[in-house]
Amino acid sequence: MNECTCNNRVDCRFLSVAGSIIIGIVAGVLTFTGVISIGIPFLWVALGVGLLYLGTILLTAINSASRIVRECICSVLGILTVGILGTLLTAVILLGVAFAATSVLGAIISGALLTFLSLLVSSAVCLIKCIASCCFD
Repeated sequence: MNECTCNNRVDCRFLSVAGSIIIGIVAGVLTFTGVISIGIPFLWVALGVGLLYLGTILLTAINSASRIVRECICSVLGILTVGILGTLLTAVILLGVAFAATSVLGAIISGALLTFLSLLVSSAVCLIKCIASCCFD
């Protein structure tokens, strides 16, 4: 399996987690200050994206005969699973409980939703990069 960490490069998974945490902190602060707000349609879309990724990864893992695809899924599966489950749980919490738009708890959970959603997308990019075996010098 090609890990793409040659020449002392930072691993894609680390960059995915670090970028997602930064996005979540910025989103939480912007939600608390009232600059952005997360609407109900966005929560339904986030829930759907999480379920879609869950089903796609399940079907890919079951139906893949390629050893490379299975190894790539296994290398990214931890953060991908955290992204999927975090997105699903925070979207359900925000759909089920009405928070004030600029409350501290609402901003924290909104920031967590955007953290998990960006982790989901960026770990999927890492998976695609691994499957394509793309290491650019």
